[in-house]
Amino acid sequence: MTQNYTDILYEERNDGVARITINRPDKYNAFRGHTVDELIHAFQRAGWNKRIGVIVLTGAGDKAFCTGGDQSAHDGQYDGRGTIGLPIDELQGLIRDVPKPVIARVNGFAIGGGNVLATICDLTIASDKAQLGQVGPKVGSVDPGFGTAYLARVVGEKKAREIWYLCRRYSAQEALAMGLVNAVVPHEELDAEVDRWCAEIVARSPTAISLAKRSFNADTENIRGISSLGMAALSLYYDTEESKEGGRAFLEKRAPDFRRHYVGEAAQEAAE
Repeated sequence: MTQNYTDILYEERNDGVARITINRPDKYNAFRGHTVDELIHAFQRAGWNKRIGVIVLTGAGDKAFCTGGDQSAHDGQYDGRGTIGLPIDELQGLIRDVPKPVIARVNGFAIGGGNVLATICDLTIASDKAQLGQVGPKVGSVDPGFGTAYLARVVGEKKAREIWYLCRRYSAQEALAMGLVNAVVPHEELDAEVDRWCAEIVARSPTAISLAKRSFNADTENIRGISSLGMAALSLYYDTEESKEGGRAFLEKRAPDFRRHYVGEAAQEAAE
């Protein structure tokens, strides 16, 4: 893959910072299979470049950081490679594996898979306009790995279950209170704050930071195995009518009727 990305922007600055931007603002920076492949390429590129001390992940525009998988590219499986047609587990693992901090610059909505990415990043700095939350069970999906198990490590079991079961949206200040983000600043000060954090990190010992990151990750590395098993189950779920109902309802802008497919249409009609 060349540097001519279509779904992302990539920038290496002279101050030791690489910025990776999901560039699909018309889709609220939702990702498709190709987007994730480009993100993986960019993280590999910045991750092993010794001149880069920090990677910043963000979304184009002012509306969204990332809103997860693009439902228009999702009819059962997604449109790319991997267990679910979307190598998102590979990207999640890579964000953890690169030997330098990854900062999520949350400039707007961080919903669904976008919320998972913001959670997995080493640090998360949010605009006061940001909103975070999950939507999986509303659209026939779930992240049965880092998106659930690691989230529980970050915000606690009770809060993580609330986030997934109720699919509410949380303000940046609410996210800060639960430990989901590190800092919240006025929207117009977001870049300056991210730059300050990056400058402090770049001034520190890269080897010490790399070792610290690996030590932090070791405590939750078992979740990678949970994710692998969970993604295999998710692939089977995506092929069910129950899951497909979520995607169809989202695109048709109506409330989904999951229970009809879960119970079975004949049984549902008999009960009525």
